[in-house]
Amino acid sequence: MTGTTKGLVVDGLRKRYGDHTAVDDVSFTLAPGSSLAVVGESGSGKTTTVRMLVGLERPDGGTVRLDGRDRSARPRNRSERLSRAREIQMVFQDPYLSLDPRVTVAGCVEEVLRLHTRLNADARRSRVAELLSQVGLGEREAKALPRRLSGGQRQRVAIARALAVEPRVLILDEAVAALDVSIQAQILDLLAAIRRESGIGYLFVTHDLAVVRHIAEEVIVLKSGRLVEAGPTDRVLDAPEHPYTRLLLDSVPRRGWNPALAAPGRRALG
Repeated sequence: MTGTTKGLVVDGLRKRYGDHTAVDDVSFTLAPGSSLAVVGESGSGKTTTVRMLVGLERPDGGTVRLDGRDRSARPRNRSERLSRAREIQMVFQDPYLSLDPRVTVAGCVEEVLRLHTRLNADARRSRVAELLSQVGLGEREAKALPRRLSGGQRQRVAIARALAVEPRVLILDEAVAALDVSIQAQILDLLAAIRRESGIGYLFVTHDLAVVRHIAEEVIVLKSGRLVEAGPTDRVLDAPEHPYTRLLLDSVPRRGWNPALAAPGRRALG
């Protein structure tokens, strides 16, 4: 993973919790403006991996670089910590937990601008309206408290908050997993449009292979903390090389689906 200066470059990432190795020698690259899916079952190490990328966990080994700048070490001061936060933002599965229930939607978004920018009050209000419009929310939603919104609307607010600082990379950790299928499609379409317009890069973390083809050009597969397969999405989903990837695909219900192929006894594969 050497020689790459642009984009997100992860090389030999490791994380242990006591005797348990959660992430073991994981490497990948996210090119500027591209979308990469990180897939695997619960316990595969995908969430631990992305928490290290945003600084919520410190790696025990390996490096994380964005446009050639090392993000692996602890930030030296508050200014560097805020700068790193602006570069890589994260949207979680349950946006309600990241929104202050006592503050309106507009206030939640403006809070980010107040922390990370020098915009005055009028400029912040204008930017908030712009961001909410970008994610399909209007003045009525802006004045509402988070509890008054649907799950899909709250996820749009979370995306607007993340975009407020104009990050280079947006990490979406199971960001549509809790939504109805029709709302999932709306959010995925919204994310695709934002990427076309802004050139932002996406790291899409999911256990759901059904959505991967619609969001990512590349995919990596994690199993027990190790990367077992990587490549273009169409190749990995249509002609998987690793038994574990085939097991994941066999677990996706579809026409002619045979649940026996996803039986627990097959999990010894790989």
